[in-house]
Amino acid sequence: MNKIEQMITELCPSGVEFKKLEELGEFENIGVDKKIIADQKSVMLLNFMDIMRNKHITRDILSMEVTASDSKIEKCDIKKHDIFITPTSETRDEIGFTAVVDEDIPNAVYSYHIMRYRLYEKNNVTPYFISYLFESEDLRNKIFKASKGLTRFGLSAKDFSKLEIPLPPLPIQREIVNILDKFTELEAELEAELEARRKQYEYYRSKLLTFNGLNGNRGGYKWLTMSEICLKTENIKWKEMSGLEFQYIDLSSVNRENNQITETQIISYENAPSRAQQIVKTDDVIFGTTRPTLKRLCSITSKYDNQICSTGFCILRANKEVILPRYLFFALTTTDFYSYVENNQEGAGYPSIANSKVMKYKIPTPSLEEQNRIVAILDRFDTLVNDISTGLPAEINMRRQQYEYYRNKLLTFKETA
Repeated sequence: MNKIEQMITELCPSGVEFKKLEELGEFENIGVDKKIIADQKSVMLLNFMDIMRNKHITRDILSMEVTASDSKIEKCDIKKHDIFITPTSETRDEIGFTAVVDEDIPNAVYSYHIMRYRLYEKNNVTPYFISYLFESEDLRNKIFKASKGLTRFGLSAKDFSKLEIPLPPLPIQREIVNILDKFTELEAELEAELEARRKQYEYYRSKLLTFNGLNGNRGGYKWLTMSEICLKTENIKWKEMSGLEFQYIDLSSVNRENNQITETQIISYENAPSRAQQIVKTDDVIFGTTRPTLKRLCSITSKYDNQICSTGFCILRANKEVILPRYLFFALTTTDFYSYVENNQEGAGYPSIANSKVMKYKIPTPSLEEQNRIVAILDRFDTLVNDISTGLPAEINMRRQQYEYYRNKLLTFKETA
């Protein structure tokens, strides 16, 4: 920050010039459709998700093959230092994601779902500087306010062209890009480490819970159905609870990334849903039976003891004389369970699986001592890859907050009089 401040004092002491994007380059959103048409040429397509997932675009990122006319291939080409933008989305938060092309990509075109911004004056710094500006708090707010729509929101090429950005001298741009690149590289390394640990976790979980390979057959085990290892649960009797309030766990309450409850509603007899609601207790495992392959699964902590749960969940209350609640939870995170779910769900547009089908699922159930050993191993992995307070996600979150803080500092300028 000190170095940047010194450079600003030396190179632009009276402030930084702000320019409209239309002064610096041209927006195009002709694009090509995701179709294969006879008599057209085969080309690779740069699409919406390529921009959402990457900050840098190279040829190896393009994976979709389509066809296009000679005219479209000429008009929708992809050149080094082009900036591509997501102009529309179902949510305003996904408008204005950007990625910069690192190399000329011949025999390739861009999708009509994205927008190309090509600068008039070429250099190897400004495209990346502008791309970082699109992440800044100031420009994100401008995009949010300028967006239009009801079910799908967006900005037109004309709207984008009118947005103003600060454009400091090139040496300042270069220094800022170098600093922010280091932050993003560090975050990418942590994300890669997290992904590797997740795969390792899934591998050992599968081995430990199928009782093959590494786990062997220590002490023997039985295949038991859920109905054999779980106790009965009960619905709330609202008439006896008049005037009391409860936390209400519905399908949207469960974070599918870390299997934890993120938020709940408060309900009482007066505003309760018409259908009977279920009581959950500490250590219950709840599994979302509506659109079950979305994997809405979590363990109930003491915070939600004796609270209320949607009928969209199947509640699995472990008989602790037979099975540990945590072992039961891990058994339901396996690919075996979700293969069973996929084969037994019903309905096309809005599939679900009946509680009775869930209760017929069988899991290998060893001794409680062996279950404890397995749970101890898997808990260490789970903490590493899912715990937002101590594991790798916590480290990534801390680095992201640090990055956002410095990014907004570095990209905030006083405008010249």
